[in-house]
Amino acid sequence: MPIDHSTTDAPPGENGPSRLKVSLGYALMVAATVAGFLVIRSLGESIAASPAAGGGAFGRAQSERGVDTLLHVLLALVVVIVTARLLGAVFKHLGQPPVIGEVLAGILLGPSLLGRVAPEVASYLLPVSVAPHFSVLAQVGVILYMFLVGLDLDTRALRQGTHVTVAISHASIITPFLLGAALALWVYPRLSSEDVPFTVFALFMGVSMSVTAFPVLARILTDRGMQRTRLGVTALTCAAVGDVTAWCLLAFVVSVVHARLGGAVATIAGTVAYIAFVFVVLQPLVRRLAARVDRTGQLTQPVVAAVVVGLLLSALTTELIGIHAIFGAFLLGAVIPHDSVIAREMTHRLEHLVVVLLLPAFFAFTGMRTEIGLVSGAGQWALCAAIVLVACVGKFGGTAIAARLTGLDWRDACALGILMNTRGLMELIVLNVGLDLGILSPTLFAMLVLMAIVTTVMTTPILQALTARERHVERGAAPAAVAP
Repeated sequence: MPIDHSTTDAPPGENGPSRLKVSLGYALMVAATVAGFLVIRSLGESIAASPAAGGGAFGRAQSERGVDTLLHVLLALVVVIVTARLLGAVFKHLGQPPVIGEVLAGILLGPSLLGRVAPEVASYLLPVSVAPHFSVLAQVGVILYMFLVGLDLDTRALRQGTHVTVAISHASIITPFLLGAALALWVYPRLSSEDVPFTVFALFMGVSMSVTAFPVLARILTDRGMQRTRLGVTALTCAAVGDVTAWCLLAFVVSVVHARLGGAVATIAGTVAYIAFVFVVLQPLVRRLAARVDRTGQLTQPVVAAVVVGLLLSALTTELIGIHAIFGAFLLGAVIPHDSVIAREMTHRLEHLVVVLLLPAFFAFTGMRTEIGLVSGAGQWALCAAIVLVACVGKFGGTAIAARLTGLDWRDACALGILMNTRGLMELIVLNVGLDLGILSPTLFAMLVLMAIVTTVMTTPILQALTARERHVERGAAPAAVAP
C-alpha cells in the first residue's frame, strides 16, 4: 500500500509557516504587548495610592543599599583578598609568617596609606558605607577562626603539662600584665578619657600585653621544623595555657565593662555557669558524638549541621551573657577532641574559607579603623616605642627568666621568650574588642596595632639568630597547627 507522504512530519519551514509569517507574528505579539501595557499605564496613572507606610524613599533601598553596597563589598573583597595573598606571599618568601603581609594589606588599604595617597580611590574601594558590612564579615570570620583554634587545642596536653610548663606560661602572662597595667599610669591621662574608668583601662592594657598568638607561633615552629622538639613542644604548651588564661582575663575585663551598665554579678555568674555547663554537661555529649563519628570514619551532613548549630548557639550564648561571641566559639571547639574525625574534617572544610575569605575581611576592617597618621609628634612616637618596649620586656623577660630558673639553658630560654612574644592575629582580635567597647581611643588602637606587628615581625629573625635548625633533632609529640 503506498504511503501518503502528506501526513508525515516535515521539517520546519517546508510544510509549516514560512519564516516571514513567523517573524510578522512575533512582531505583532511584541507590539500587542507594548500597546497593552501602554493602555494599562494610561489607566493606572490616574489612580491614587495610599500614603507610604514607613517604607522609606522610593528607589533608595535598591540604588543605595542594594546594588551600590553589594558592588562595593564585592569589589572590596576582591581587592583585599588579592592584596592580602600577594603581600602574604612576599612575607613568606622573606621568612616571615604570611599573616603579617595579610595584616599589612588591610592597613595599607585603609586611611594610613591608600586614604592619604589616593583618597578618591580609597573612598570608592572601601567607602565608609561598607564598614558595617565588613564588620559583620569580620565578626563571622573571627568567630569561625576561634572555633578552629579551639579545635586545635589539645586539652589533654594542658592537663598533663608539667608544673614547669605551667610556671613558665603563667610567668609569661603575669609579668607583661603587671607592666602593662603600670604603663597605663602614663598612657591613661594622655590617650584616654574620663568616660573610661582607670581600672578597666589598666586591666585591658595588661591583657593586651599578655597575649601570645598560638596559631602564628605554631606556624613559625612548623616552618622551621621545630614543632616536635623539646623547645617546640614547650613553646606550644606554654602558648596554649597562656592564651586560655589571657582569654579568661579578657572575658573578665569585658564583664567588668558591661557591669557599668548594670549586672556585673549576673555577667560573671553567667560566665562561670556557662563554662561549667560546657565542660560538665556538653563535653561528655560531644565526646560521645565524636566517638560515634570516629567509628564510622565519615562526617555526615547532619553531624556538620549539628556542630555548626552548636557553634552558633554557643557564640550566641556568650554574646548574650556579655563576654563576646568569640569565647563561645572557642569553648565549643575546645571540648571537641582535637584528634577526632569531627575536628579534622571541620578544620579541613572551614580553614580555607576562613583564611582566604573571612580573615582578609577582618584585616581590612582593622585597617579601616587603624590610622597611623593619628600617631604624630615626637612625644606620641616615643609613647608608641615605650609600648613596644614594655610589651617585649614583659613577655620576653618573664618567659626567659622563668625558663632559665626551671632548668633551660640561656639560649633555649631566650628562644622561648622570643616565641612567646609573638602576638599577631590574636592581639588584633583583642584590640578590636577593646575599640568596640570604647576602652581604646583610635590613637592608642593604632599604637597597639603597630606593637602587634613589630613583636610578630621580630620573632623569626631573632629566633634564627638564637637557634640553628640542626640543633633541634630530637623527636617528641606536639599538637597540630592551625594555619593563620
